[in-house]
Amino acid sequence: MANKEIKLGNRIINKQSIPYLIAEIGINHNGDMQIAKKLIDAANATGWDAVKFQKRCPDIAVPEAQKNVMRDTPWGRITYLDYKKHIEFEKPEYDTIDDYCKQKPIAWSASPWDMPSLEFLLQYDVPFIKIASATNDNEDILKEACKSGKPIIISTGMSTLEETDRTVEMLEKYGNGDYILLHTNSSYPADNAELNLSVMKTLEERYNCLVGYSGHEMNLEPTVVAAALGAKVIERHITLSHDMWGTDQKASLEVHAMDMLQKRISSIVQAIGDGEKHIYEGEAAARTKLRGH
Repeated sequence: MANKEIKLGNRIINKQSIPYLIAEIGINHNGDMQIAKKLIDAANATGWDAVKFQKRCPDIAVPEAQKNVMRDTPWGRITYLDYKKHIEFEKPEYDTIDDYCKQKPIAWSASPWDMPSLEFLLQYDVPFIKIASATNDNEDILKEACKSGKPIIISTGMSTLEETDRTVEMLEKYGNGDYILLHTNSSYPADNAELNLSVMKTLEERYNCLVGYSGHEMNLEPTVVAAALGAKVIERHITLSHDMWGTDQKASLEVHAMDMLQKRISSIVQAIGDGEKHIYEGEAAARTKLRGH
């Protein structure tokens, strides 16, 4: 049974909580630690709760059919496998990330794309494990992630409802109920007409769990609506500039948009309120003036 209250670091996430905001750095650092640090700074300065990276062993995670495909990159024309190796952070970089985030302080985690990467991630005291849509059907990864005892945040992109049933069955079988399902459209960028935000309610009702949203759209409004519809975790890719090299940059938020989105989400959650009928202070004055009592 999914838990209705989950602790992510120093935050308690439940039906009443404001959304937990994850700034997905992913691979937008392009293998450059200085870019990664600037993105961590941006997430911290704009009030996001956590930053997230992606961890892969390219020899394992890259599909065989893609390994030798040639690609034009900032490092020249190289194979897709070599490109992935160029942008992959290893232990020295993650030690730096861990220390740097503690100094801010801001939480960090990563999406492990293979078993060695999950084992690598568990060396660190991360507040959650994020399972990407591409690996939400990988029983080995789900089993070991659940065995860690850490909360699982899992995207449901590229999946049918029946496939999501299977994912949830594995989470229930191996875990302790600490999971949150994120509705996702895995197009980069995603078209507004295909976001189907109402699926969040479908997930919440079908699995009786906390839900969230991982957005890849170009604009801010759908993510604000997701917060209004009950997303308790929100994840968006972030970048220093849409003009940077990389496949995820265009569907990412620049720093000013990170600030705008955080403020809009806070504002809309405040406006939604608690559902109880109140006479607020400002209304009480109008009541006295217009009713005389």
